[in-house]
Amino acid sequence: MKNEVMVIAELGWNFMGDMALAEQMIESAKKAGANVVKFQYWDPAKLKPGVWDTDGRREIYEAAKLNATSIKQLIEFSEACGIDCLFSVFNKEDAAFVKSLGVNKIKIPSHEVANFELHKYCLEKFDFVIASIGACSEEELAAVAEIYSSAAEGSYSVLHCISAYPCPLEKMNLPRLQLLKKYFGGTVGLSDHSTSTLTGGFAFGYGARVFEKHFTSNKELAGRDNKFALVESELVEYIEIITGASNAGMFHGAGALDIEQDTINQYRGRWG
Repeated sequence: MKNEVMVIAELGWNFMGDMALAEQMIESAKKAGANVVKFQYWDPAKLKPGVWDTDGRREIYEAAKLNATSIKQLIEFSEACGIDCLFSVFNKEDAAFVKSLGVNKIKIPSHEVANFELHKYCLEKFDFVIASIGACSEEELAAVAEIYSSAAEGSYSVLHCISAYPCPLEKMNLPRLQLLKKYFGGTVGLSDHSTSTLTGGFAFGYGARVFEKHFTSNKELAGRDNKFALVESELVEYIEIITGASNAGMFHGAGALDIEQDTINQYRGRWG
């Protein structure tokens, strides 16, 4: 039986507000084999004071902010390229705004894992919710799982996430995927902040079927996320490894396969 997987290319704000660059990245992600491209929606007016006020991120957030026109443009261009378009939101009001544009799928980032009202709202209003479950205590994890326990089967997927940018391999904690499966059931996946192309294949072995990976066209572009994102050739490799793990992980039953018949017919007992 074939193992179906979804690969999300997280463009986030890597395009820096340049819509032509965003379209170039969408085309590149599609060419690499991704199923979905994802952006982030926020209103800079709601951003609280923080370290981003002095490290240049507030300026980036302002430059890369989306509005109704740009969201529709990204959706239409993605559709023309034959790839789905997804958006992350950080509060209930922004989720409502994205929903008002006819969007039926939504992503909740790990930063908002304990924003229980956001989880409840998205499960109620959207057809499908993808939620990153990272940077939380096990008590918070259990509280989120309780919210999802009443959701319709097949209406959500939860992603294991270590919210470090980038995340070193020794901190990936992939066995936690099995814990998420226990808490949430349904489809689990990996929101992958490592720089490795191998981690998706490893995560597949722990049950991941959705894979989110930061993606860019140029690691030298401004902003932290571009630095650890994969470029097209690396995303191709990442997907090839997941595909290989998926193919090797297909169950064909306990008995001999057809490709073993030559061994059975010709080689059994040949040494007397």
